[in-house]
Amino acid sequence: MSLLEQINSPADLKKLSRDELPLLAEEIRKAIVDVVSETGGHLAPSLGAVELAIAIHYVFDTPREKVIWDVGHQAYAHKLLTGRRDQFHTLRQFNGISGFTRRSESPYDAFSTGHSSTSISASLGIASAKDIKDEDAKVIAVIGDGSMTAGIAYEGLNQAGGMLRDKNLLVILNDNEMSISPNVGALSSFLSRKFSGKKVQELRRELGEFLKSLPKFGDDIYKVAKKTEDSLKAFVTPGMLFEAFNFEYFGPINGHKLNHLIDILKNIKRLKEPVLLHVSTQKGKGYPPAEENPVYFHGCTRFEVETGNCLDTANPQPSYTKVFGDTMVQLAKTDEKIVAVTAAMPEGTGLAQFSELFPERFFDVGIAEQHGVTFAAGLATEGLKPVVAIYSTFLQRAYDQIVHDVCLESLHVVFVLDRGGIVGEDGPTHHGLFDLCYLRNLPNMVVMAPKDENEMRRMLLTALEHSGPVALRYPRGTGIGTILENPVQPLTLGKGETLKEGEDVLILALGRSVCEALDAHSELTKQGISATVVNCRFVKPLDIDLISAWTKKIPRIITVEENIRQGGFGSAVLEALNDAAITGFQLERIGIPDTFVEHGPQTLLRSKYGVDAEAIVQSAKRLMAAAAGQNAKWPNRQAV
Repeated sequence: MSLLEQINSPADLKKLSRDELPLLAEEIRKAIVDVVSETGGHLAPSLGAVELAIAIHYVFDTPREKVIWDVGHQAYAHKLLTGRRDQFHTLRQFNGISGFTRRSESPYDAFSTGHSSTSISASLGIASAKDIKDEDAKVIAVIGDGSMTAGIAYEGLNQAGGMLRDKNLLVILNDNEMSISPNVGALSSFLSRKFSGKKVQELRRELGEFLKSLPKFGDDIYKVAKKTEDSLKAFVTPGMLFEAFNFEYFGPINGHKLNHLIDILKNIKRLKEPVLLHVSTQKGKGYPPAEENPVYFHGCTRFEVETGNCLDTANPQPSYTKVFGDTMVQLAKTDEKIVAVTAAMPEGTGLAQFSELFPERFFDVGIAEQHGVTFAAGLATEGLKPVVAIYSTFLQRAYDQIVHDVCLESLHVVFVLDRGGIVGEDGPTHHGLFDLCYLRNLPNMVVMAPKDENEMRRMLLTALEHSGPVALRYPRGTGIGTILENPVQPLTLGKGETLKEGEDVLILALGRSVCEALDAHSELTKQGISATVVNCRFVKPLDIDLISAWTKKIPRIITVEENIRQGGFGSAVLEALNDAAITGFQLERIGIPDTFVEHGPQTLLRSKYGVDAEAIVQSAKRLMAAAAGQNAKWPNRQAV
């Protein structure tokens, strides 16, 4: 039996000797590589945090003592050590375990994480609650260095440092050599272990109190002594930034040396004030393809273990993301006012080529969506055309800035929302199911979604030629293979198009749901039901003239959207028809119900939540049955 097979909880881990832990780390890495090669997932971050997960659970009394893994995609080893080994093969699969930490999944998952940089704030809240309840337990936040580019991380540090210094909080900065500091060596590791020791800490306190008690010059001598220690730390470490927040800083230390990690964590466990431990790790550690290409293996699809080569068959059609990136380059060559802004995801949003060709017009603001939006607003005030490319789910973090810094003054900022709709295996924190709701209610905002990749290019040009804020939302994945027209032609703002004409039901569709509507049209035709299909294109401004004209001809309406139903596209249609005083129609809204959608394949989730072609067919048949006077159930119907 392998060491990993013997571990069903951290209690089993603690039974191992320190000499056995490196072998356990190897077994964990092999298990992660084997499973992720079949399921896809965040490989490189979790491989880099294996020793860290082992050391934390070896030293601390989890789950009584809480550990919060920032983002959660670095927590695969944590899952294997906390009773989920037998379920690990279901990682990111429908009805399987999540690719992130989930409170509902395990008592060892102290906080649900999917967005970056929340761990310090959450950990401070938990630590403060434990103080109130008089519970003596350490709370550990494990935050990656990329996450330290977000303002919320420093807001958490600021509050923690400003509170009483008996907060039992440990922040572990998992620096995977992507940004913060290369100053890792024998001296810094030695100093961290020595400075964190119990006797040294007691001596520092006693010496500090003694120096302060000296008459006349005591405070001055103490300041000189403290400055001398700080100067030594600053010479070999980047710790002064964190000490400015009143955190006791230790590091950087090698995050793959288990003995050093365990020693320093045991020392830190005795300290009651806020502590920041800086560890240096390697993304992809132990798997050469991931070590060589940590960006690709940060989040990857299925691959061949021996070579690291992707196993998924390449789709002949380009993704929406690639078409967007190519179009940005094409348009920027003739319009020098176009600039691009992204939040730590130039590859993920398709802007890598743009950044290489136009480096002076490309801005990666880090994981700081709030700053990025206001930064873009500043660019717009000077007559530039900023295109802010951010995943739909992450733009939610900048809502206040969209309202006050962009829409209030109607600044020309173009928001490009990748991953609109159901995204698949990343699950509820990543589905882009709320953007139509949270954007269409804002004054001055234009909201649109393309039916295919060519229309997406036309919408991007339309957005760049508009004078105010615009949101362009498109799905994850490849397009339908439509011909990309050149040159790109803009659309008429707020105008939809009729794709199919019929007499029985009216299908009003938006974005990728137009494809589902066309598939449903074909099936309905086979069943003798004649349908009109309208590609509405715009949620705001809505083409009420076109919709009204068709409603007067066909009073049986279906709206289709891959978005939450309440407040979305279907709601917009109902509101517009009410404002136009049009009555006498029956309407069913097809969209996501009032729930968070779990992780799983996109096609399966669309079927489960009734936003596919079959759902449209069934809706049309219900409407026709009701029109014929038959009894029918109308779960989504709006009768007006």
